Amino acid sequence: MRLKRLAPRVSTTLGDYGCRQGARSPGLHSHSRRRIVAAVKGAPFEVTYRKGIELSGHGLWLDPQGSRPLAFVSHAHSDHLGRHREVIASPGTARLMRERLGTGKRVEHQVAFRERFSLPHLPGLEMELLPAGHIFGSAQIYLESGSSSLLYTGDFKTRPGLSAEPLEWRHAETLVMETTFGKPCYRLPPTGQVVAQILDFCRRALEEGAVPVLLCYSLGKAQEAICALLADGLTPVLHHTVFRMTEIYREMKEGFPDGYLPFNAEGGLQGRVLICPPPVARTSTVQRISKRRVAVLTGWAIDPRTRYRYGVDAAFPLSDHADYDELLSYVELVRPRRVLTLHGFAAAFACDLRARGVEAWAISEENQLELAL
Repeated sequence: MRLKRLAPRVSTTLGDYGCRQGARSPGLHSHSRRRIVAAVKGAPFEVTYRKGIELSGHGLWLDPQGSRPLAFVSHAHSDHLGRHREVIASPGTARLMRERLGTGKRVEHQVAFRERFSLPHLPGLEMELLPAGHIFGSAQIYLESGSSSLLYTGDFKTRPGLSAEPLEWRHAETLVMETTFGKPCYRLPPTGQVVAQILDFCRRALEEGAVPVLLCYSLGKAQEAICALLADGLTPVLHHTVFRMTEIYREMKEGFPDGYLPFNAEGGLQGRVLICPPPVARTSTVQRISKRRVAVLTGWAIDPRTRYRYGVDAAFPLSDHADYDELLSYVELVRPRRVLTLHGFAAAFACDLRARGVEAWAISEENQLELAL
């Protein structure tokens, strides 16, 4: 079943950044181990944060760290993976996870996007995966139990990309969202503008007889760069970790472009662009290239000091996370009764939402001046 996208609803309550002291929601209760109970119409989802989200009444974990009996894995970045006994994931994430963790003995429930499903050992719980727009295979999970509904985003972005499925959404009473860029200072420039700057950097380096080196995550960011380079007629050369992930993209994602090459230590970089993970910049792989121009691709590059922290020639704010404005717009799209935030600037963003008339609480850190967890 294809979901109908909800039209954006512009809020008229957006105000100055800030929060009121002493406010407390009657529907949320704090406990000693950072627990928030979001009760809706007598059928609550009990949400507990303990190095991952636990739906305590159902025995289901969402992106937990460490191994758990049953977990939803939103995507295959290493900080979201664990050696769980049983996992729910999209086919793309399951394939990438096997590459990173091996096959193991886990039970995999591979679920296509927009397919309603349930599990016998989770009675009364209906689920659906929706694309998150973060990297290939990244998924949100929508859950219904009785008259209650909850949407968990995992890492996500609303901006369209070149290598990930476009984000989709659905209305839910409780929205649990990641808030990596949850402060107003984190507003990213248009992706097309950033990509144009990256391509210009590469072409200028090539004109000078230098090797352009792009530093980015081997999964997700690298494939965005590869698509952009190939579309502009440039040839990417991939570090072996990037090459392994990219071959899975070609295997799983229809229309993913060909034309990239694996890195060969013996040479073959002249007139081409090298793509590798940031730690490789300090190894002989990069250091032996006598004439090079190095750039890092990261959303944190909106801070001009990023270039100096990485010790590179340039830094470009290409991100696979939602920026501050996207976080606000997503709340307006989902139209939840309450928002629970985690990661990044969770408390600051929850505080900002409350100032805008939205019931919101951080579950991965202390709420600012309001809810001591």
